[in-house]
Amino acid sequence: QVQLVESGGGLVQAGGSLRLTCAVSGRALIKTAMAWFRQAPGKERAFVAAFNWITGGPKYADSVKGRFAISRDDTNNTVYLQMNSLTPDDTGVYFCAAGAPVVLTNDAAYDYWGQGTQVTVSS
Repeated sequence: QVQLVESGGGLVQAGGSLRLTCAVSGRALIKTAMAWFRQAPGKERAFVAAFNWITGGPKYADSVKGRFAISRDDTNNTVYLQMNSLTPDDTGVYFCAAGAPVVLTNDAAYDYWGQGTQVTVSS
């Protein structure tokens, strides 16, 4: 059984930074794509960033390119999302996802999800 646990969310002022963490357990490493999605109030869940454990190749939503960076720690089975220059539009619940065969931006492609962590950016 795979488990994903997000942490690191919080309240931050516009222009600030946060680093989200996704701890992967239940399986040593998921040799497929892992991603971050977010869901803003009243909106559908949207792709943020993803990479493939084997091929790397990070992919980012246009809205976060140059501001966010996805990375991983193979030793600790952890995935990070470094978020810089945050704006109120980045507010939402951020989810870690895993299990897609390749990097995909469609949330239906991912089999495993964490419970989410709230990020609130004040203006």
